Amino acid sequence: MTTESLPRTPAELGLPELPVEARPADPAAHHVRAKLDREIRALLAYEPGTRSGADPEDLHQMRVALRRMRSVLKLSGALVGDGAEPVRAELGWLGQSLGEVRDYDVLIGHLREVMADFEVRDQAAGRRLVSRFVTERATAKRRLTRALSSARYSTLLREVSLLTRDREAAAEVAERSHDLVAGLTKPHRKLAKAVRALPADPPDDDLHALRIHGKKLRYAAELAQTSAKKKRAKRIKRLIKATRDFQTVLGDHQDAVIAAERMRTVLETADGEVGFVAGRIAERELGRRAEARAAWRASWAAVDDAAKALHA
Repeated sequence: MTTESLPRTPAELGLPELPVEARPADPAAHHVRAKLDREIRALLAYEPGTRSGADPEDLHQMRVALRRMRSVLKLSGALVGDGAEPVRAELGWLGQSLGEVRDYDVLIGHLREVMADFEVRDQAAGRRLVSRFVTERATAKRRLTRALSSARYSTLLREVSLLTRDREAAAEVAERSHDLVAGLTKPHRKLAKAVRALPADPPDDDLHALRIHGKKLRYAAELAQTSAKKKRAKRIKRLIKATRDFQTVLGDHQDAVIAAERMRTVLETADGEVGFVAGRIAERELGRRAEARAAWRASWAAVDDAAKALHA
């Protein structure tokens, strides 16, 4: 299937002209459909920029839309029918391609910022260092472009769009009582359990997994906020802010871990000048990692307090 034959607008996917809206009093299933409708429109809107690569933010926002859909389907997908879980799995496939390129964008952008502060005599070596990752990014970008031009992606878009519709097959489950705010208990409990299981000096991978748990809680809170009355909506807003801050701290930690590891890889094959620059960057990233490790528990405490306040 050629790129030109793929659906590229909401109308081509059979979506209504205007986004689906949900009021607090609407059934939970309608809020889920409205969220999916909103995020697939965002995904489509950012796809052209993702393809062109002119602004890395387009790819980032396309990936965020995809992650939000996956999170909603994981937590409340049963409300919109049996097709939710297969769609969630396929979104994971696309997310891998988007994530690979996004990781390079973050790394390259950060390295350029770091090296801007280096002495002039180290700039040429710094540019050679970055060029390695630019080349690797180009390879990953080609894989992403093939994915976005595939029949598999076209099918995925259509399957997501089907979940946004109020079909008879989902009518029975949609009528069941389902409190999206109460549903925040599960992702909060999972996050709290993961925190309690950590040793005093957690492995890097465990902190990365913690960040993913926090992100799931945040996305669930964003969905629940649309169904909450004013007082609870205000409390959920506090939770969203706390989880966002939590993600930022652990995101900085993960970015530093990845950057330091990349520099170690460079040192295995680099010439003296590039190796010197890579060593300086690695040392700096390990310092950034240490700062995040000193801050994440206080950030978690704010998330925990905000989540508990919802049920106070």
